[in-house]
Amino acid sequence: MRVEIWSDIACPWCYVGKARFEKALEAFPHRDDVEVVHRSFELDPNRAKGDIQPVLTMLTKKYGMSEAQAQAGEDNLGAQAAAEGLDYRTRDRDHGNTFDMHRLLHLAKERGRQDELIGLLYRANFAEERSVFDGDERLVELAVAAGLDADAARTVLADPAAYADDVRADEREAAELGASGVPFFVLDRAYGVSGAQPAEVFAEALAQAWGDRAPLTLIQDSGDAQACGPDGCAVPQS
Repeated sequence: MRVEIWSDIACPWCYVGKARFEKALEAFPHRDDVEVVHRSFELDPNRAKGDIQPVLTMLTKKYGMSEAQAQAGEDNLGAQAAAEGLDYRTRDRDHGNTFDMHRLLHLAKERGRQDELIGLLYRANFAEERSVFDGDERLVELAVAAGLDADAARTVLADPAAYADDVRADEREAAELGASGVPFFVLDRAYGVSGAQPAEVFAEALAQAWGDRAPLTLIQDSGDAQACGPDGCAVPQS
């Protein structure tokens, strides 16, 4: 069974939602048969790469709230994260464009290191003092920590077109599936779960999606089909 997760590194509920989903997956009896794929979604796709500002400034401008309200929201998110065993800096974080991170995540997917990289990017953005938006070399460091080659990461970051189509394809598909926000979880292209739901909701969704998988239907054998198996290949008889 495949679970696809649309998310953005700048999304705090994606950070929390990933932890809740993983808690449910860890307890799922068929967890070894579940493939998890991370898909790209940008919350702020029109922000220029070098346009970085404090999170509180972004929140007050984008949502028209006071700085006190924005800080209260961050404090609440910190408590929600702590309940899942996650570190979360409620002060002095910044916000910027995440497109390059998504491009690197597609490189990591090809190399089988996608989950490792997205976990490191989340932690860097929400829990560590050094900004995840602190230049390309910061992203290279995180890519290397995830098991990727430094030169390969630098090559991707130096070429704005590298994996750009993959990111845009993910975002178009999210829109086609009706996802207007993240995190957005799609189970076997049959069930969708929106938001950072409690682990119990993810557990129910996994069980339902697994139980509702359609068994393979074989077309009636005509008796003339030839095939190979463990005991060898059928030899046509004259």
